Amino acid sequence: MDFSDRASIICRAIRRAILEQALSPGDKLPEDTLGERFGVSRTIARHALGQLASEGLVELRRNRIALVATPSFEEARDEFDIRRELERLVVRALCGRLSASQIEELTAHVAGEEAARGGSEANSIRLATEFHVKLAEMTGKPTLTRYVREIAYRSSLSLATFGRPHSPDCAISEHRAVIEAVAAGDAERAAALMAEHLDQVAARAFLKARPSRGDLMEVLAPYADAERPGLGARAGRETEKTAQPQSRRPKHA
Repeated sequence: MDFSDRASIICRAIRRAILEQALSPGDKLPEDTLGERFGVSRTIARHALGQLASEGLVELRRNRIALVATPSFEEARDEFDIRRELERLVVRALCGRLSASQIEELTAHVAGEEAARGGSEANSIRLATEFHVKLAEMTGKPTLTRYVREIAYRSSLSLATFGRPHSPDCAISEHRAVIEAVAAGDAERAAALMAEHLDQVAARAFLKARPSRGDLMEVLAPYADAERPGLGARAGRETEKTAQPQSRRPKHA
């Protein structure tokens, strides 16, 4: 596993922690704490934070201080305006082009959303966002997929800042309606349904106070553990390599 792969693992874990609202806007993300939690160097942690900053999920300040981004209300509204137009492009690109297996995959994902109803709100939020990312990925258009992925994550952060992201019941029925329109090849209906869905997501948001969280090590523990298989073996080898030169160093200078 190379440098980039290990940084990507940290990015995935922090994105998911933000999506599930385990991390809140304004939370500090120290390089040394991240390195310790994920068993990587501060350099790798710094690279991951830079990637997340480019996606608008993290703010980098002086003295290498990184925070979970805190979007303004105006930014949040702008994000949904942009996201609405991007995702209209997504469903238009997919109409009449989805394979049977892709339709089955989308249907299964929405079934997972329904199964999660009544459980953890954070899990429902993550699944709803991933539905939109999955649609974008199915277009096979890398640039469109990247823009949709980044703004979907960013708008989820905005909704976490200003209110409840969505009503699970409404979101599930709206997702199903989009799938049906895309599968039927009705581009105009699919685009209209997607625009209406995202407008409703924004409209259903309401202001609320964010609950207090534990410290960063506790918050990221389950996310780091989930990625541990990809990091553990490599981290152990790096520790051995670091320790060996020290053991051979002469005791006198």
